[in-house]
Amino acid sequence: MMKSTLPIILTFSASDPTAGAGLQADCLTVSALGCHALNVLTAVTAQNTQGVEYVQALSKECVQQQLSTLIRDDIQIQVVKTGVLASVETVQILVDFLKSNPLPLVVDPVLASGRGDSFANQQLIQIMVEQLFPLATLVTPNWPEGKQLTGKRTVNMVAKELLQMGCQAVLLKGEHFKSEKVLNRLFYSDGHVDELMSPRLPGQYHGSGCTLASAVSVGLAQGLRLDEAVKLGLDFTFGALNNGFSIGRGQLIPDRMHVMQYLAEQV
Repeated sequence: MMKSTLPIILTFSASDPTAGAGLQADCLTVSALGCHALNVLTAVTAQNTQGVEYVQALSKECVQQQLSTLIRDDIQIQVVKTGVLASVETVQILVDFLKSNPLPLVVDPVLASGRGDSFANQQLIQIMVEQLFPLATLVTPNWPEGKQLTGKRTVNMVAKELLQMGCQAVLLKGEHFKSEKVLNRLFYSDGHVDELMSPRLPGQYHGSGCTLASAVSVGLAQGLRLDEAVKLGLDFTFGALNNGFSIGRGQLIPDRMHVMQYLAEQV
């Protein structure tokens, strides 16, 4: 039996019944870009395109068993990606795993839903900042998350503070700023900054951050440099949002399969 040669991404994220965000968004994005996603489920949510109504973090034992069972199968993981971590215990499990298995790590620090429903209390934020961020290749906060994580109020100060927490690079997303185009800034620990512009699309989208972080993870797993992986992630996410569709009364769902549709049209 031939073993798969697809790069493998291990994600830690919560479920989303709409398949717009969370674990389902990770799987769709990773698959669309030619990799395979492993999943450790961190929490079960009840949400729709209008907001989150319920979050139940899984127990320490449940999370540990999921991870331990995967490890025992001798699966070769290229990159780890995180979304909603839901509990201090889950962060500690992840930190212990990464210290024993140093791997590229992309952290999407999901602190709240697009509507503002909280996913993280102060204790959870503190352990992420103190123990997880120092292991991260890239942290991908939006502007509200950046301010909440650092207490700073300017772009440069937020990025500087996050880098001082130990991560190698910070992608500060620009969708919350009022501007004609979306300016995303990639800050490196050596002080270099890449400014990456994207057209601003109308509407609100469910799971755009999950899509971006997962797509960047794919780029890293495929051997791209960080700047190349980030560009891949931004381009793919824009395409998914530009082809977004409605399933309910709230936010649009990004179409992560838009690449497949494009290829089909070329045949």
